[in-house]
Amino acid sequence: MRTSSFVLAIVLVSSLSSPALAHVGNPDVVYEGAAGPYRLLVSVRPPDVIPGVAEVEVHSADADVRTLELVPMPLTGDGAKFAPTPDKARPVEGAPQSFVARLWMMSAGSWQVRIHANGDRGPGDLAVPVPALPSRGREMQRWLGLLLVAMLALLTLGVVSIVGASLREAQLPPEVEPDAPRRRRALIAMVVTGLVVVAIVWGGRVWWDAEATQYARYVYKPIQMSATVEPTGLVMTLRDPGWLKTRRLDDLVPDHDHLVHLFVVRVPALDRLWHLHPTAMPGDRFVTPLPPELPAGRYQLFADVVHATGLAETAVAELDLPAASTLPSGAPLNADDAAGSAPPFATADATRRESPLDGGGRVVWEHDATPIVAGHVDWLRFRVEDADGKPTPDLELYMGMLGHAAVMRDDRSVFAHLHPTGSVPMASMTVVTGGDPHAGHHAAATGLPSTIGFPFSFPKRGPYRIFMQFKRRGRIETTAFDTIVK
Repeated sequence: MRTSSFVLAIVLVSSLSSPALAHVGNPDVVYEGAAGPYRLLVSVRPPDVIPGVAEVEVHSADADVRTLELVPMPLTGDGAKFAPTPDKARPVEGAPQSFVARLWMMSAGSWQVRIHANGDRGPGDLAVPVPALPSRGREMQRWLGLLLVAMLALLTLGVVSIVGASLREAQLPPEVEPDAPRRRRALIAMVVTGLVVVAIVWGGRVWWDAEATQYARYVYKPIQMSATVEPTGLVMTLRDPGWLKTRRLDDLVPDHDHLVHLFVVRVPALDRLWHLHPTAMPGDRFVTPLPPELPAGRYQLFADVVHATGLAETAVAELDLPAASTLPSGAPLNADDAAGSAPPFATADATRRESPLDGGGRVVWEHDATPIVAGHVDWLRFRVEDADGKPTPDLELYMGMLGHAAVMRDDRSVFAHLHPTGSVPMASMTVVTGGDPHAGHHAAATGLPSTIGFPFSFPKRGPYRIFMQFKRRGRIETTAFDTIVK
């Protein structure tokens, strides 16, 4: 490590590649839920360096919210039992019912942001799970390193000169030249002092190299996944590359009644998608029958899992499939599995706002010409209509939710699995609430609305494809829309 990276004990870590977090390339957490009588839309941008500061934005759908107090806490363990002093969110000037706050997250793992709302209808509370995963270090600016090296050299020369002067001239009367013994003692002292300073600097380097190595092990390493085709079907094998002793692979919990949500996308066209739910096998392996009529080609796999700690992760793999004649026979899709198709992304029309349904009717994306801006929370709203152009009355819950969406950038550097409540898995919410996070959706199972909305913040600009899935008349429908994020 260069001297500039540790001089004067200013500790900064060299940049590391940014791995996939709970959602690939999209660490932001968006959740819409109830804090007592108030509906809150919460957006959390976790720090990429831990300890670090999370940026929190909260928008209330109700005009009578007066104050919000926020507390960051670990999701599980002793830290979840003892809340620190809350921070009061600051109202955003010019944005009614919007609040912002900055919260410290001190260790890696599963965290939560607890929100206490006060208003005209009394108090209410909401907790949002947040993965605090250090994705990189911070690199010192080159000019700052050079400046610190120059300052260190100046201080070293100053210390050595002071020691030499104190033994050579400090005790002499004015205008008396030091004799040879004094000059000799001063020279020896200066050499010794110089060696001591060099030893201190070298010790600092050794110490910080050890700290940097330790932090490199602390930086988040996502679960690794490999995929193969075997006689039993498509087999995924998970492997922990070694990150935090508290992470395990045998503690996965069901999310929407499934341990794994697997999205299989044909690349680079992004024209075919399967949403599958593999079953567990010994040895951290999962298997799912090959879907019928699976064409040859290259596929990207995204596997969503949730740990018992509430930490959600997405494992990624690629797979080349040969011609269908060399593959095991495909099997009909299971009850919750779904497939969909779309035009190749290269020929996509980002202005298209309607998608026909096979069984009649259409889906309309309720988005006007207003540009979608990266880093800003938007509602992706889709209206399902029947063949007569009227809002359909026959939507059903799909795995406990009104709908599911998969958002991915054209280069697959961003992938997110969304629900009408946002990007937080329901299994993570179960850890927070201790109850059934689908309860509100089950209660509304009759008279479901025909419009399905997903709150989401696109992390960066570029072209995106949105696959939206819902259930109607006992059948899972998949539609696709495209957009350009500014």
